[in-house]
Amino acid sequence: AIRGPQVMAGYWNRPDETAKMFTANGWMRTGDMGVMDENGSIRITDRKKDMLLVNGTNVYPREIEEVLHQFPGVKEAAVIGVPDPRKGEPPIAYVTPADGVNLDERTLLQYVRRNLADYKVPKHIFFLPALPRNATGKILKTTLREQAANG
Repeated sequence: AIRGPQVMAGYWNRPDETAKMFTANGWMRTGDMGVMDENGSIRITDRKKDMLLVNGTNVYPREIEEVLHQFPGVKEAAVIGVPDPRKGEPPIAYVTPADGVNLDERTLLQYVRRNLADYKVPKHIFFLPALPRNATGKILKTTLREQAANG
């Protein structure tokens, strides 16, 4: 949570959304999650709204994305959850290979499995020539969620 003169006053014509973001004493909940080290420095680890619940366990897509980025030939990666009545939101990944690189799902999944717990391994990896982005370059996970919902 943050507070100060530089923080936005609220969402334009959206008082309900504004009320969800701010505490009674003016702190804005950013939705960022992080860890504080022994020196008091904070490292942002993920966004709360991106957190997945897999079999009752919190899974942070950024952790999976970081492992995918370490694989040679992966240019970019994004992880989202897909609704599952038994498992909650198992992760799936979207990966863009580097120019001239051919990646296959099986090899990439084996790599992830060697580096993460089984419940964090994506159910599937889909390859795209580029991940959808907004005007500022942020990956549009909402677009990926819509794409996953539409098959």
